[in-house]
Amino acid sequence: MRNTDLDEMQFNELWLLHEEITEILTDRIVAEKRELEKRLAQLNRSQITRDTPSKAPSRTGSRPRRKYPRVLPKYRNPSSPSETWSGRGKLPRWLVVALDRGHKMDDFRIVHNNANTE
Repeated sequence: MRNTDLDEMQFNELWLLHEEITEILTDRIVAEKRELEKRLAQLNRSQITRDTPSKAPSRTGSRPRRKYPRVLPKYRNPSSPSETWSGRGKLPRWLVVALDRGHKMDDFRIVHNNANTE
């Protein structure tokens, strides 16, 4: 249809044309939405099957970390006894400052009394 054809149409004819076009567009939008939802459901299913852990060990190493026992602290800050360090990982700030001032690591060592030792 040409623009001049639309200009010559009566209001009622234009309104009927508008309603027909609206109905066709609504049907096409609904069909497109269904198709997209179907594709999304397929993608979700494939994602779920990919994320489900298999019984065989994975090659990517995405096993859950094993649980380690709690590590007792080995060093204590004498000026703030609640600050302790297990001796693993990065040195705490209080220990770095103390070492810079000339203290030794053994100055902060916690002596654990084991009742199980015979």
